[in-house]
Amino acid sequence: MHIFSSETVPSENQSITHPVLDTAEVFLDMKREDLLHNEVSGNKFRKLKYNLIEAKRLGYTTILTFGGAYSNHIAATAAAGKIVGLHTIGVIRGDELGLDLNKTLLENDTLRFASTAGMHFKFVSREGYRNKSSGEFLDQLKEEFGSFYLIPEGGTNDLAIKGCEEIVTPKDTKYDVICCAVGTGGTISGIINSSEDHQKILGFPALKGDFLSEDIKRYTSRTNWNLIHDYHFGGYGKLNQELIAFINTFKDQQNIALDPVYTGKMLFGIFDMIKKGVFPKNTRILAVHTGGLQGIAGMNKKLMKKKLPLITI
Repeated sequence: MHIFSSETVPSENQSITHPVLDTAEVFLDMKREDLLHNEVSGNKFRKLKYNLIEAKRLGYTTILTFGGAYSNHIAATAAAGKIVGLHTIGVIRGDELGLDLNKTLLENDTLRFASTAGMHFKFVSREGYRNKSSGEFLDQLKEEFGSFYLIPEGGTNDLAIKGCEEIVTPKDTKYDVICCAVGTGGTISGIINSSEDHQKILGFPALKGDFLSEDIKRYTSRTNWNLIHDYHFGGYGKLNQELIAFINTFKDQQNIALDPVYTGKMLFGIFDMIKKGVFPKNTRILAVHTGGLQGIAGMNKKLMKKKLPLITI
């Protein structure tokens, strides 16, 4: 039986030691979702699990999904499809990437990995990509590729929430605060649904804007959560030397790699809030590592062009 079965797969919690924690008398553990699988790690494993089971149950042979050129979701879907024996199609933002596919694959680690895992690409213009949810566009894709099981960009749907509800387990009831990076809102929604009444769930959005609150409310009716908008560093995929230094120092001290788009920003925020005394003494915090480490190689290429320090892998 492959790893994507109905059986619940738990992840380990790792204790973090740091002078900042000692001074504040606060406890911090990290849930190592990034170690679930070497190719389909973190929240991507959770989001894809029940979607793959459903696709197989319904008799589909192909999965189609959407993403950018460095998307963790694209890489994970390609790997997962290979594992369970489903064809995968990735609709990729940026038609210029398809002009010379060999050159694109040579320069882009994410798409090269997905291609090696058997994913077929359809590159679309950025304007066309904005219409990816329209019935007309989806009908065109069905004409081109035939029948497929559709997974949205980022992987968030009802079955993804069901998978993310398995992140938090009964052993995690001892924590007062659970922290999670937020992209589309699916992962934190699952965590909120599985949390206890005494727990506060803090989300750290990687994007600017307040629209995420409404997205999360679509998937949960609970109110024991809050979004912290102070640590997006200017928006999705943006970072500075201070964040790079934090990520690299954390890797040196804790031997845990952090991705710069999601988990790195969340941890930076948690430590900054601890320094500012936001959390009372003896607060037990659990930070969820949602994976995404495959994207570091692509980010480092961008940093190299800008002559900025690179992120330690």
